[in-house]
Amino acid sequence: MCTVMAEAARPQSTGEATLRGTSSYSSADTLSASPAIGRDEEATIGFEPPIKGEAISSHVQQASLGSTDSTAPPNPGELALPGYAKVRYAILTIYRRLFSIVFLANFAVFIAVVVRDRTLADYVNAAAANLLGVGLARQPLAVNLMFKCACAVPSSAPLRLRRLAAKIFHYGGVHSGCGVSAVMWYIAFVGILTKEAMTPATARLASPAILVLAWLILLLLLAIVTAAYPAFRFKRHDYFELTHRFSGWLAIALFWPLLLLYIEKARQAEHQSFGITLVKLPAFWILAFLTLSIIHPWLYLRKVPVNPEYISPHAIRLHFNFTTIKFGQAFAISKNPLRDWHGFAQFRDIEGPDKFSCLVSKAGDWTSDCIARPPTHVWKRGVPAFGVGYVMKMFRSFIMVATGSGIGPCLSFLALENRPPLRVVWQTRAPLKTYGKGVLDSVKVLDPDPIVLDTTHTGRQDIFPMVFDLVKTFKAEAVLVISNPIFTRKMVFDLESRGVPAYGPIFDS
Repeated sequence: MCTVMAEAARPQSTGEATLRGTSSYSSADTLSASPAIGRDEEATIGFEPPIKGEAISSHVQQASLGSTDSTAPPNPGELALPGYAKVRYAILTIYRRLFSIVFLANFAVFIAVVVRDRTLADYVNAAAANLLGVGLARQPLAVNLMFKCACAVPSSAPLRLRRLAAKIFHYGGVHSGCGVSAVMWYIAFVGILTKEAMTPATARLASPAILVLAWLILLLLLAIVTAAYPAFRFKRHDYFELTHRFSGWLAIALFWPLLLLYIEKARQAEHQSFGITLVKLPAFWILAFLTLSIIHPWLYLRKVPVNPEYISPHAIRLHFNFTTIKFGQAFAISKNPLRDWHGFAQFRDIEGPDKFSCLVSKAGDWTSDCIARPPTHVWKRGVPAFGVGYVMKMFRSFIMVATGSGIGPCLSFLALENRPPLRVVWQTRAPLKTYGKGVLDSVKVLDPDPIVLDTTHTGRQDIFPMVFDLVKTFKAEAVLVISNPIFTRKMVFDLESRGVPAYGPIFDS
């Protein structure tokens, strides 16, 4: 077992203590494309500038699986422009920029439509188009297509291009931007529809049934947006997930009779047949495609066998063999298909290419019950979807930084043929006792000389100086960080603000 022994660890400030070491949050729950998997939190957090002269400890023994060379990572130094770095890398993230582009584009078109006094159909079409964007951003086939296209950039391309293409996993900004924009368009539609219903000259286009349906859908959309607020989503994720799913389904189900009733009224006013009016309305085709995209993953709903491997009171390993998993993929599992779903990045077992598994660590009621009462069968849906780890295939060399069960998604690289040179830095508590020899053997397959820090002996250390030094000595092109939200954001920020391409789950939406 490999550890890092600290002879004289310096005291930690209150702020530092929250940014070091492992967390009970299972980072493996963050790497899939569906809302159940992506527990993305794009909430702003206060990044404190790195402290000048900061180091891991006064004397650090770096013990890999095969060496115990004593080294002291150099101090990266404080940022020259901490204010600029915070705005550039913490506030104006790719996620927020995508959200802003989508919403501002919609807002510009919205103003143009209002000024030109267009018809109700324009508002319906715009709302439906944005709802389609919301659905496709969480549809596994669409997500896989996005990743395939973005990651088709060869490793021989300029680093600047690969660095930008690797940000594809921020597509959650499009999901959220389209969601808020859809509500904006729909509020305008309901407002105008209600006004016309109260005006005798135009009341023929707004029957009581249409008004009731329109307002019910609006209430459902507002509930979805409210539940998606980061603070609520993070603290009450199960409620957010159920609200998101069932309110979304009900809204789409009610949208169909609303659309058909509206078309009936519109065709009477235009003296056309129902069929002609129906096929001429873009919202009909958009809604049909959106409905199919929502139904598709549930066509793959299956109850599959699982071989649980109890490792410790903190972790369990679930083994599967019902399909073939590719590098960088994840899928959601559940004990009850109508309840909460949990996404885990899968990794190939070294025993055979047709077997794969995932690590489940103790992080809440569901995971605790999974460890206490190991399941023999679980439900799965959809097809495996690519996550953040998949983008690393574009780099010629990289470093993986993980804490706790975050090592699980990193082991997905076992399935990558001709994988580039990589190093592993893993900080966790009692790795052998907590995760077992099988996981440690898999880590060593990825990196014959990994750096594993046992926090039982060292405490939670600020490993950024070590990682920054390793980037330079290993000449790594990028760093992948898989950990809890606070650690991930802090490490990615520290690296990117110093010019090192760094990637990690964004916990967005």
